[in-house]
Amino acid sequence: MAISRKLVLLLIYIVIAAPPRADAAITCSTVLNGLIPCLSFVVNGGKVPPTCCRGIKSLYGIAKTTVDRKGVCSCLKIAASSVSGINFKNAAALPGKCGVKNIPFKISPKADCSKVR
Repeated sequence: MAISRKLVLLLIYIVIAAPPRADAAITCSTVLNGLIPCLSFVVNGGKVPPTCCRGIKSLYGIAKTTVDRKGVCSCLKIAASSVSGINFKNAAALPGKCGVKNIPFKISPKADCSKVR
């Protein structure tokens, strides 16, 4: 099933409205652009698109500092709170399905990003 136009517009709004983090090298725009290909899986399940896994691996590779990891967590928390229809079991399964282990937080609107190291 294709991602609805409303969902894409909501994500664009999140990218524009999310406050910039002066201390983080990774912006919310970078996070969300890398993970847009994952939306179909987190909403509908099925097969994880290869472009989704590339985005997850790329973010994991560039989020080297605690500040960057907290920034990624915060961006994902905003998205998780704002996008309806997300199946959080699917979202939690993404890193493992893409061969990325040791993600220091869960993709959830209840994530405590202050504890990310």
